[in-house]
Amino acid sequence: QVQLVESGGGLGQPGGSLELSCTASGRIFSLEDMGWYRQAPGKQRELVASISTRGRTKYDDSVKGRFTISRDNAKNTVSLQMNRLDAEDTAIYYCYADYTTQSMGVTFLGWGQGTQVTVSS
Repeated sequence: QVQLVESGGGLGQPGGSLELSCTASGRIFSLEDMGWYRQAPGKQRELVASISTRGRTKYDDSVKGRFTISRDNAKNTVSLQMNRLDAEDTAIYYCYADYTTQSMGVTFLGWGQGTQVTVSS
């Protein structure tokens, strides 16, 4: 069984910072693209950021220049450094990972359980 466990969520102040992390464990042969989605109440889920195996990154326009995604392949971890927070960043954040369980195997999609980020003064 593959698990993605998130940490680092909580209460942040406008203009402040939080860092989220997500570690994958279990029957994993390789991790491919990883990233973060978020969903705020009454809104659709949106892709915040993604990062490829080799470190190529993409960001949603709403977080570009404020958030930084990174990964540590040796630790099977993806992180999201969130700077200059504002109230619009309040949401549940979900990490995801595309992964295989064997060499040349099919690619699966795994999800974390979600971590709440609340930005409030």
